[in-house]
Amino acid sequence: MRSTRIAAVVAGVVMVAGLTACNGGKSDDAGGSGGGAGSNKSPLDAALASLKAASQQTDGKKSAEVDGTVKNGPSTQTMKGAMDWSQGMRMDVTITQSGGQTPMAGKPVKALYTPTAMFMGIPMQGKSWIKYDYDALAKKMGPSGALLKDQMNNNNPNRAMELLISSGKVKEAGKEDVRGVQATHYTGTLSVSELTRMQSKNVSEQDLKALEQQLKKAGTQNETIDLWISSENLLVKKREQMAGASTFDSTVYYSNYGTKVTVQKPPASETVDFDKVGQP
Repeated sequence: MRSTRIAAVVAGVVMVAGLTACNGGKSDDAGGSGGGAGSNKSPLDAALASLKAASQQTDGKKSAEVDGTVKNGPSTQTMKGAMDWSQGMRMDVTITQSGGQTPMAGKPVKALYTPTAMFMGIPMQGKSWIKYDYDALAKKMGPSGALLKDQMNNNNPNRAMELLISSGKVKEAGKEDVRGVQATHYTGTLSVSELTRMQSKNVSEQDLKALEQQLKKAGTQNETIDLWISSENLLVKKREQMAGASTFDSTVYYSNYGTKVTVQKPPASETVDFDKVGQP
């Protein structure tokens, strides 16, 4: 179904934007500021402390430019634009998809995100935009929809750092150049069970259990998260790779923190709800 294919695009863009969902409840116990010279912290404690400092600094910037790619099986999506998480999540991006079977392949599509809905600039049924209400998506997509709604309402780039902090499974992997910025690389791998157990408290226990089964049924085994943190304690690159029956590989770059982002919701007269697409 056309609406199902486009819903998959929505989920893919969530990952491109770096919107890994997690509670991050253990972050307060993960350590204080970075280790520094002469620190007696263990490698794990030093990594956790550095990520906590970066999480706080990144969250405080409230906005950034984003540039990312998601490879999901035969399909590849690229995204470029900006996001603001000062009061709920807002994004203004352009998405281009290639590979797979979609009528929009190779055609740049404008996408706008507000705290309650996403709008894709795809002409349909005499309208200019398709609207994806998060409540409606949650009902349509089952357990993964409930998680998607929570992500779109509450997430920002620092959440991937919070996930690794909460897991306690992270290590430093060296220093690297990221588009001209010197950054420290951190990495961690989590099982499906760990991923679902550390989701937001806004997602019910029933949905979390169902989501875990949904992921396992799809052949998902684990997820590896790689983060690159600049000397200014800002996230400059994130990569997520999910092992399973289908390859999932998402990379996103963050820059120009504090950039101004304006998202204007399209007028209702120019939108059609995603669940009415294809209906007479």
